[in-house]
Amino acid sequence: MRILLTLISLLLATAFACSSTQAEETGGPTASRNSDPLVIGGIPDQDVSLLEERFGGIAQYLANTVGINVEYRPATSYSTLVTAFENGDVQLSWFGGLTGVQARIATPGANAILQRPDDANFESVFITRSGVEATTLAELAGHTFTFGSESSTSGHLMPRFFLSQAGIDPEEDFTGPPSYSGSHDKTWRLVEAGSFDAGALNAVVWERAVENGKVDLTKVRVLKQTDPYFDYHWVTHPEIDTRYGIGTSEKIRQAIMALDPSIPGEKRLLDLFHTDSFIETSNENYTAIEETARQLDLVR
Repeated sequence: MRILLTLISLLLATAFACSSTQAEETGGPTASRNSDPLVIGGIPDQDVSLLEERFGGIAQYLANTVGINVEYRPATSYSTLVTAFENGDVQLSWFGGLTGVQARIATPGANAILQRPDDANFESVFITRSGVEATTLAELAGHTFTFGSESSTSGHLMPRFFLSQAGIDPEEDFTGPPSYSGSHDKTWRLVEAGSFDAGALNAVVWERAVENGKVDLTKVRVLKQTDPYFDYHWVTHPEIDTRYGIGTSEKIRQAIMALDPSIPGEKRLLDLFHTDSFIETSNENYTAIEETARQLDLVR
C-alpha cells in the first residue's frame, strides 16, 4: 500500500512539473507571472486629478476586459516615466511624440500601437499676454517665454522647431533663458498671470480650457497655431507577452480600440482623452519627431 501511494505521489508531481513547463514554453500565464500587476503609465502633462481618473479608469477597464491585474502608477516627470518604461516597471504607457521616441530608443522591441485620430494632425499654440504687441513668432524676440515640460512634444520640441524656423534662438533671443513650466495647464496660467510674456502649449489643452471658461481672454491671447504633426500614442513594452501570456499585448490593443462612446462608462474614458475613438499607429509615424529631436540634440 505504501509503495502504491509513493508511486501515485511521484506521478502527480511529474504531471504538475510537465504542465508548468508546457505553460512556460507556450507563453501561457502561470501564477508566478500573474502575481505582479501590469502597470500603466502616462506623462504628467495635466492636472493630477484628471490623470488619476483617466489612467485609473483605463486600468480598471483593461483588468475587466483582458482578465489580468492592471494598475496605474503616476509618474513625477516625463523623464521618470521613460526610465520606468525602460526598466520594465511600466509595461503600457501613454506617451507624447518625443517621450515615445525616447522610450522606444531606450527599449528595443517596444511598439507604438494606438493614437487618437487627432494625434495624426496635432498642433501647438503660441500664446501671449494681451499687452504684448507681437503679431509673428519673430516678434517674440526680447520677451520672456515659457515652454511646458522639457520632454514635451507639443509644449517644447515642436514649438522650439517652429521658433527656429522663424529665426528665433530661445537661448539667445528671449529676455533671459526660456522657462519650463512642467505642464500645459501651468503654461497658460503663468502667461495669464503675467509671469511670462509668452508661451507654447498643447492646442487641445488650450481649447478645452477656453471652452470650460477657465481662461481670462482679456489677459491672454493666441498668437499662432502651428502646422500639424504626430503626437500622443500608446506604447507597449516588449516583455508584456512574456510576463502575462502570448497575445496579451494584442488583447490590450483590441480592448482600447473597442472603447464604445455609446456606453456611458466607456464614453467617460474617451472624454478624458478628449476623443471618441483610438486608431492604429506605428513606430514609423514618429520618424519625423525623432529626426527633429536629433537635430535639436534632444535624443541621441
